[in-house]
Amino acid sequence: MSDTPSDCTAPDCTEPRTAFTEAEVEALVRGICFKTGPPRTVGVEVEWLVHELRMPQLPVTTERLDAAYAALRAVPLRSALTVEPGGQLELSSPPAASLMECINTVSADLDAVRSVLAGHDLGLVGLGHDPWHPPRRFLRERRYDAMEACLDRTGPAGRRMMCTSASVQVCLDAGYEEPGPLGHGRRWWLAHQLGAVLVAAFANSPLAGGEPTGWRSTRQLLWMEIGPGRAGAPALDGDPRTAWARHVLDAPVMCVRRDSGPWDVPEGLTFREWTRSGVPSKEDLDYHITTLFPPVRPRGHLELRMIDAQPGDDGWIVPLAVATALFDDPEAAETAYRIVKPLAERSLGLPAPHNPLWLDAARSGLADAELHEAAVACFAAALEALPRLGATTQVTDAVAAHLDRYVSQGRCPADDLLDRLRGTDVPRSRLGSTGGTPMPHGKDLRT
Repeated sequence: MSDTPSDCTAPDCTEPRTAFTEAEVEALVRGICFKTGPPRTVGVEVEWLVHELRMPQLPVTTERLDAAYAALRAVPLRSALTVEPGGQLELSSPPAASLMECINTVSADLDAVRSVLAGHDLGLVGLGHDPWHPPRRFLRERRYDAMEACLDRTGPAGRRMMCTSASVQVCLDAGYEEPGPLGHGRRWWLAHQLGAVLVAAFANSPLAGGEPTGWRSTRQLLWMEIGPGRAGAPALDGDPRTAWARHVLDAPVMCVRRDSGPWDVPEGLTFREWTRSGVPSKEDLDYHITTLFPPVRPRGHLELRMIDAQPGDDGWIVPLAVATALFDDPEAAETAYRIVKPLAERSLGLPAPHNPLWLDAARSGLADAELHEAAVACFAAALEALPRLGATTQVTDAVAAHLDRYVSQGRCPADDLLDRLRGTDVPRSRLGSTGGTPMPHGKDLRT
């Protein structure tokens, strides 16, 4: 699922709409947010920045992006390919019956995408935030006009999120209705505590305008700056369905869609207040939910949205494999729960990502001693579980390489970028096969 809400077609906007009550809204949201049962499927949504192959510091013109994306639309893919407002590309896998099926599907689709882009002298780069370019809108549509106007009220973070960020989003089944390591309540709680460890271990966005921002994950900083109403999680001290339904009702309305002309962008209007007016419909509710960007979004399944885009052609496989192992293998899930439970005290009862734990993860990465210790233990548990999930040696080797190169040393991919900027990076010959974070064509990111 994209970070940006989907548009409606003319028929959707003009069909008769039936308004419904506040109680009906809450009941509907409760009924669709967690589809429980045995965890069977996995998916991933991989976003990429698109750059010039020869000189990535130069912006790609709209005309070249248009031509490349027109060519991509003719390529048969199993994954859904979409374009983000700033021109980022996203591949969203279909639900897969296993981790390896998901990896193989997306890998094949990425090979095809890269081949087409190379014919246009363009490539993909895995970075959580564009280190070179300011926000620039590529898509000009009413939904993005409204989104930009709404997010501008909280500052520049919204435009940067829309146009200069990229992520790896892992999609996992909600879990069993009953309690236990794979129960939906436990998985919901775990996602918000383990999420901070994933932020720190995979932070890969320390730069903006070629300079350090002071954060290992600038992308996560942007989400925090957008504000809790739009990008925050509900409280974790109650039933997940009830908490999410109330969060949806109390969240601000981003826009009111219209058949023609600009969409209205109300200020300070919650969906609960709008519902009490008797105006919004089921279609309006569906759209409203797509305008909420919490770190974990319940969409029947759980969408983990806190991981920065990763370096290298296959870097996205590591967070996908680690998260899947820690959630879907019962033994690893129980281990991960015990590992991260002490971290919950640092949240001070505040929802993610607007609490001290998530702030420290985004700012310091694994330089934070407690997050470092938790990440080492979680990666070890994931490595033990992956063979039980059918992962190949290539996948377990990739996870082990990330553990050795980064996690064990209290580092994350962002540290490679900072070292390269400062001229303190370790030569690749000393790193062995794990390498470092590849930065295309040029050591000096300020050029």
